[in-house]
Order: sequence, then structure tokens, then C-alpha cells
Amino acid sequence: MHPPFASVWFDCDSTLCAIEGVDELLQFAQKSLREDIAVLTREAMEGRLPLAAVYESRLRLLAPSQEQITAIGELYVLRIVQDAHAVIAALQFLGKQIGIISGGLLPPVQRVAAALGIEKSCVHAVPIEFAADGSYRDFDKSSPLWRNGGKVEVLRALPKSSRPIAFIGDGATDLETQGTADLFIGFGGVAVRQTVKANAQAYFATPSLAPLLTFVLTAEERSRLQNELRFADLLTRSIL
Repeated sequence: MHPPFASVWFDCDSTLCAIEGVDELLQFAQKSLREDIAVLTREAMEGRLPLAAVYESRLRLLAPSQEQITAIGELYVLRIVQDAHAVIAALQFLGKQIGIISGGLLPPVQRVAAALGIEKSCVHAVPIEFAADGSYRDFDKSSPLWRNGGKVEVLRALPKSSRPIAFIGDGATDLETQGTADLFIGFGGVAVRQTVKANAQAYFATPSLAPLLTFVLTAEERSRLQNELRFADLLTRSIL
């Protein structure tokens, strides 16, 4: 599928942000658990283990408090990928709907969205529940995003006005959207997942998100951005 696209949707961890939230939560875990949990995360991201097989066990072992989740949200914002702000601003200038579909926890992902100017209604992630004292209680198992195929379900539920859809992400669950999204773009600027690199319809692996524009804009849309002084440098950086 070639542009124009009505909407562009992003994964969060290792796509919009240069960290994996679960990995960052390991700093709060007992040392004896850290490597075991990190291995589970890598296996799920590479597609060697079903996401649901590791999601619940990781959170149960980590049992993150509300305070810790808030701290991860702030770290997400500090580690937003190069040119993400400008890319999203440019796409919004062109009238495209921008959203996030993530298997991460909802509060930190919402914090990223707020920092990037993405509407809260366009943020899909896994809600988390806390006890009255802020300790971890559970996550919302009714969300499809804690298991494989969840991102496909969310995309399928979007209204027709959101199509054609472009989706960008780094991991195996992002690659699953290929065929449901009208274009899937793999991103390896933070972490290279070999299965994504080998199978994505389009792929780039630069520290900057700017080259995304190469895949999602028409010549007319690029011309419109070129005529906006604030986006001229961004277009220069978008060239692969």
C-alpha cells in the first residue's frame, strides 16, 4: 500500500522511546530475578515465546508500585527517540490521525502521548490496577494487548475513517499487524529484531524517526511540509 494514509500508529517501547519499560522496572526487582525476567522479555520481543506466556508472570514477579510506574513514565519521556516530536507534529499538520498501540502499561504510555501531543483517546495500552496504598494489584486481562494478536484486534476495531493505516514498530507483536495495517514499517533504530528486519514490508534502522516520512508521505504532502519552514530540516533528515 502506498500513501496517502489517514492515520499513522506507533508502538511505544523501542519505537517512540529508546527503552523497554519492563526492563527499566528491573531496577526495582530483586537481583536474583533480573536476568530471568530480562530473558523472558527478549524471547517475547523476538517472537520465540508467546507474549501471554510471559506477560502475567513478569508483572507478578515485578509487582510494580504506582510510584514506580510513574517514574517509568517520566523516564519514557526523557528517552523519546530523536525527531519523534517533529515527525508527529508534521503528520498532524498534514491532518493525519496519530495514535499509539502498545503492549506496555497504560499510565506510562499515556505520559509519552501527552509529551508528544497525541490525543488520549488514541492511546491503547494495558491498564494496571493498584491497591489503595499504591501497591500492585493486577493488570486488566480484558485488554487484548497483553497477548499475541492484540494489536491486530485494536487495528481492526478502528473506524473506517482511520484507513488507510500505517503502523510502525520494532517487535514481533508489531509485525503481526502486517496485513491488517495497510503498511507495516519495521523500526530498528533502538533494537534490531531479526524477524522484523527480515519480514517487514518496509524497514529502517536509524537513530532518528525522520525516515518514517519517506514511507508514509505522498509527493504532494512532502511539498506541503517543505513549504513550512519548521519542517524543512526534518525532511532533509528523512532521506535514507
